Amino acid sequence: MEIFLVGGGREARVAHEGFVGACGGGRIVAYALDDADLDVGRWESTLKEAGAAEVTVVPVSAARPPSADDLVGAAGVYVAGGLTPAYRDVMVDGGTEWLDAARTAGLVYGGFSAGAAIAAERAVVGGWRTEFQGRTVDVCDSELGEDLEPLTVLPGLGLVPFLVDVHAAQWGTLYRLTHAVLATGIEGWAIDENTVLAIGTNGTPTVQGTGAATHVQPTGPTSTTITVVTPS
Repeated sequence: MEIFLVGGGREARVAHEGFVGACGGGRIVAYALDDADLDVGRWESTLKEAGAAEVTVVPVSAARPPSADDLVGAAGVYVAGGLTPAYRDVMVDGGTEWLDAARTAGLVYGGFSAGAAIAAERAVVGGWRTEFQGRTVDVCDSELGEDLEPLTVLPGLGLVPFLVDVHAAQWGTLYRLTHAVLATGIEGWAIDENTVLAIGTNGTPTVQGTGAATHVQPTGPTSTTITVVTPS
């Protein structure tokens, strides 16, 4: 399964051309959280500006979770952005039969912001402070905690084995990801806006778009190595 993880941003074409191109002109099913911020037109235009010919936006919620039937005849499945914990609850806890169907059919996966974060086996869903060496430390601005205070990592979709955080340069979430890596011992990637971490069928990540993705690897209980990767 090809996977395209977008770190957010409003430059639709540069952030989505790779995903749309990998779908080969086929229909894309876009899942968007059915809440007060639902904007079906935004997700249709985002994908069509990048070259998609046919987009079906499916609003999802706890009452109407994603279904394998939604994906019949599709070439790609896209999970939009919004409140990350809410997306995770619907897309993961609501049942992942849709994901099994997508894998079986060889669909391409695209995730934008929340949709990128929850693609991980262990998903960084939010939070702005954590416990570290017996002290409470802030890991990002409280307004960026996704309605959560403690740094929270929960089961995700399992599409990639590493942690993912988004809006990295714009929101300063690289520091949050670093603490998530230290807490879990799992490597991670922090993706800038208008930037894509693309994972091919061989499992190797590459960076596309206008920004960078930062790879954080644990080296000890209080240390990491950080590698900044820009598009080649």
